[in-house]
Amino acid sequence: MNLVVDTSVIIAVIADEPEKPGLIDATRDFDLVAPESLHWEIGNAFSAMLKRNRITLEQAETAVEIYRQIPLNLVNVDLKQALNLADNLKIYAYDAYMIACALNSGCKLISLDSGLVRSAKIAGVGIVELE
Repeated sequence: MNLVVDTSVIIAVIADEPEKPGLIDATRDFDLVAPESLHWEIGNAFSAMLKRNRITLEQAETAVEIYRQIPLNLVNVDLKQALNLADNLKIYAYDAYMIACALNSGCKLISLDSGLVRSAKIAGVGIVELE
């Protein structure tokens, strides 16, 4: 069974955030899916950390290696559909890509981003909650 994961989940696991054990438990029996944009969002997140001097380049490169080991199925989403979702839900395109991915895959979404979760619920996407 598939589950859409967003950037917040991946970063929390890579960065060993307190939510990591719960996220691993919640995703254990799923095949992880994300829009192709996830790859670039991960890069953007690490570049933001570099810019703010929260991590070193060496740490970012190590994080990218960890990211590459996560079994993810990256899928293409329709840009027109995503823009319609962005307009209807008044959200950024990156969140719309996640929602479109879940809708098109017919599966639930897991995220630590409360705004994304709220918008996904409005769009009719099921959510996997952390216990």
